[in-house]
Amino acid sequence: MRAALRILWVLAVLIVTTFVLLPFHLVALVYKDQVSRVTPRIWHLIARWALGIKIKYRGKISRQRPLMLVANHSSWLDIVTLGSSAPVVFIAKSEVRDWPIFGTLAKLQHTIFIDRNRRLSTGDQVSAIADRMKNGDIVVLFPEGTTSDGNFVMPFKSALFGAVQRAQIDLPNHELIIQPVSVAYVSAHGIPLGRGGRDLAAWPGDVGLLPHLYQVLIEGSMGVEITYGDPIVFDDGMKRSEIARLSEDAIRDSLNRSLR
Repeated sequence: MRAALRILWVLAVLIVTTFVLLPFHLVALVYKDQVSRVTPRIWHLIARWALGIKIKYRGKISRQRPLMLVANHSSWLDIVTLGSSAPVVFIAKSEVRDWPIFGTLAKLQHTIFIDRNRRLSTGDQVSAIADRMKNGDIVVLFPEGTTSDGNFVMPFKSALFGAVQRAQIDLPNHELIIQPVSVAYVSAHGIPLGRGGRDLAAWPGDVGLLPHLYQVLIEGSMGVEITYGDPIVFDDGMKRSEIARLSEDAIRDSLNRSLR
């Protein structure tokens, strides 16, 4: 009964929040107003509060623009934690577009969908990334290409930087700022999760979405540590394999530090 009441309460909060913010967001999208950047962050902030997620920050998000955040990826919760921390736009695989509820929310947040069965340097994807950054949006990329178990960083796929590299050519001065970001799920109700307990937050590919969503909803308290690393200038002089390696090394170091 207690779990059922908590789930109903969280869902009620999210449904009410969505219906209150949606009209403002849709109008802002039509008129291309800056409010369309603010409303998704408000939604994520309220979702974070309802889910009981508490974030500790190390470092600060860069003020330089154009900016892309490159982060490790272990859960759908990463969207809530990063989305509540700054007004960002996510790059996601095209399958997410068709997910129930999550797909609709992703489209409303102006998510950039990429089709991994096609070349990642196709013109429409490149233009979408470049245009968002030209407009001042902070774009988030998960270069692992899938979710991990939250205990380690999987090898980055340099191919995912292909469209980014092409978009960088279209940007002023042919450069953009890459900032490595690690997201570590470290505790539940103030108790360290430990390696074996990380699956409370992590959502690797072989775990069903609904069972994991249920688990998170009834938990009610989770501690997360987000570390913003030193920004890296990605310009004509760098290869995508180099920027992938530098980002991966920085995120692995900061994630290990948080988990220890």
